[in-house]
Amino acid sequence: MDIGVLLPTGTAQCGPADDPRELIAFGRQAERLGFSSLFVNDSLISPRIEALTMLAALAPTTETVTLGTAALMPFLRRPVQAAQSLGSIDVLSGGRLTVTVGAGFPGRFGRPLYTLSELPWERRFARLDETVALWRALRDGADSFHGEILRFDDIPPTTRPSQTGGPPIWLGGATPAALSRTGRMYDGWLPYPPDPADYASGLRHVRQAAAEAGRAAEDVTPALFVSIWLDDDIEKGRRALDAYARATYGMPLKELEGIQAVVTGSAHHVGRRLGQYVAAGARHVVVRLGALDLHSQRDQLEQLADLIPAVQKTAAEPEPVNCVEMRER
Repeated sequence: MDIGVLLPTGTAQCGPADDPRELIAFGRQAERLGFSSLFVNDSLISPRIEALTMLAALAPTTETVTLGTAALMPFLRRPVQAAQSLGSIDVLSGGRLTVTVGAGFPGRFGRPLYTLSELPWERRFARLDETVALWRALRDGADSFHGEILRFDDIPPTTRPSQTGGPPIWLGGATPAALSRTGRMYDGWLPYPPDPADYASGLRHVRQAAAEAGRAAEDVTPALFVSIWLDDDIEKGRRALDAYARATYGMPLKELEGIQAVVTGSAHHVGRRLGQYVAAGARHVVVRLGALDLHSQRDQLEQLADLIPAVQKTAAEPEPVNCVEMRER
């Protein structure tokens, strides 16, 4: 059972007095506290430290944690150049990279980024899958690639990843098509469903698609992305997460929690809620702390670290998944 944390790389998550260079110390603190992974987001919605730049900075300054993206949007980069960057980070980290990818969201969170990248919005999922196929081909030493969208000849050698088989590549998304594609093609699944029962049913779909493709269930890592604020005063916690949702997405908490997994309350309540996702099958939880400055981020990080043993214990002795009971909770 792995529990990781999303680094607050966006300006919306840092206070005006915060120095972004402190993110390195934040990552090292998370490693010391027992978190098993550090993830970074990738977006042009607001100013932030670019995802692969952040991971490159963390690679030599951390020792054991997995370094991951949640999620990388490959269309923002030239595909061969991205393969070179990912291979380099994997080498510099000693083989600790995990890459979650996504195709972007409809509306203002995704479509304008395709315009900035000078790429068509249409067939974006096919482009994503072909990009991942290209990365895997380059990892194996290919000097050409011929897909329906991406076609390259005479590709020079790129930096080969340190990991045997290359970094695991996960997919973010929970539409029926995304679930099927995850089971058939990807090494992991990183969604953020608001209801643990939906997580359980989605994971069943992923595993069924994997089985139909001749893959084993353990070939796909079941992960979860969840936003958290720990506070014994639940109303205070909801106000904090509401401020976070408005600063990050321009929407109130009530709207965000209908889209994403969001949990606030006492340590007991948050641990119990995470335990429901673990019982539903999640085995790598990536937590985003809903704080708007680094001091509060660190405080939340320390509180969350105290929950790690309890969540891991839940994974070691999982309860039977009852979707009806989960919805009632």
